[in-house]
Amino acid sequence: MERINQVNPQHADPDALFADHLDAQLSRYFDAMERCHHDALVIAAGEPALHFLDDMPVSFKPNPHFRVLTPLHPAEGSSIVLRPGQRPVLLHLRPRDFWHLSPEPATGTWTEGFEIQEYASPEALQQGRDTLIKGANAAAFIDPDAAPAPARLLAHLDHSRAQKTGYEIACLALANHRAAKGHRAARDAFRAGEAEFGIHMAYLSASSQEDAELPYGNIIALNEHAAVLHYQHRQRQLPPGGSRSFLIDAGATERGYAADVTRTYSATAGAFADLITALDTAQRDLIESIRPGMDFVNLHRAAHLAVGRILGDAGIARGDPEALLSSGVTGAFLPHGLGHLIGVQTHDVGGRLADAEGGLRPPPESFPALRLTRTLIEDVVVTIEPGLYFIPMLLEALRHSGESARIDWSAVDALIPFGGIRIEDNVQVTAAGCVNLTRPALAAEGLA
Repeated sequence: MERINQVNPQHADPDALFADHLDAQLSRYFDAMERCHHDALVIAAGEPALHFLDDMPVSFKPNPHFRVLTPLHPAEGSSIVLRPGQRPVLLHLRPRDFWHLSPEPATGTWTEGFEIQEYASPEALQQGRDTLIKGANAAAFIDPDAAPAPARLLAHLDHSRAQKTGYEIACLALANHRAAKGHRAARDAFRAGEAEFGIHMAYLSASSQEDAELPYGNIIALNEHAAVLHYQHRQRQLPPGGSRSFLIDAGATERGYAADVTRTYSATAGAFADLITALDTAQRDLIESIRPGMDFVNLHRAAHLAVGRILGDAGIARGDPEALLSSGVTGAFLPHGLGHLIGVQTHDVGGRLADAEGGLRPPPESFPALRLTRTLIEDVVVTIEPGLYFIPMLLEALRHSGESARIDWSAVDALIPFGGIRIEDNVQVTAAGCVNLTRPALAAEGLA
């Protein structure tokens, strides 16, 4: 696929890049439609679902295919209709309703790429949609509230979505800057002795987001909670004895595009703080090695070797990194994948696609949790997030395995109360290597 991004994401204005972005996306969608023999495509934003046996809606995020084509917000009930050779039509639902505030008319330079039709009811919008696709011989629908979309069409679109436009990368960079403001406030709250709930609230305020606007639920983990990879609670009280460590995995959105950033802190100097420094160095080295044409599976393997070196240097494990990897020791300390695609979804689709026809490249048996198995190309954006954890369940299995003699269990037992470490940046692959979208944003807030 040809290179489509030629801007510095740290200084780019998404509004100035949207027209080129829309042209590139329409080219992708029309090409996929032609290959799959569809002469019309309806992309619905979707409707909020209701809680079971309730009339209260759950948090809503629009269909990612809708979000790729337009930053319209709010978007509930709206649709886009694509016909080859015709201007895309945005059907904007603006219901007349005294119970809720009606959406404002669509404004901004991005609207210049669309024919916009406004509707005051879902029924009228449905009629308008039917009129637009009347005469189509093979219309397709990507609608969260209807039948599944054609699998072959989705495979084509999901495969191409990995490569981001300049607009998309600029949005991702801005999302990282918003997240960085929250990360600074969260670090300060941790140092001030706040509990998990207080840290979370400090993050929301500083990043100017509500919970529903986050790309994913914040992971705010003190002490042993950092060993739960997707820790989902936020305790209101400090743990007994206070905070020893703090892992924050928290992001932000910009025009629907996600940042996914993780940092780990120690309350005191010592062995755990040294491990944080070592893993941060290893993460930087992994990012520095990124080049177009690199197999992400090999990069993930390099992360395991780096963890093996850290374990050996710290005296936690005995053996060279290759032996620690092949014996499964590193897997007990790093049980997740090194990273994933990121875009309008935190875990963007297509990470295991081998081709545009839907062929899959599953992860190796030794790395079953790896979400990304593709070869990296220019303008793909990925997360790089090595970890080193002290997870009792995994350590107990290792303790009773044939590899137990490799481990200094007194060192491990002393580190279990700290939970674990993860360092995560968002990285754009370039012709020369890569651009880190996260570290400049953190540096602007006085963070590493």
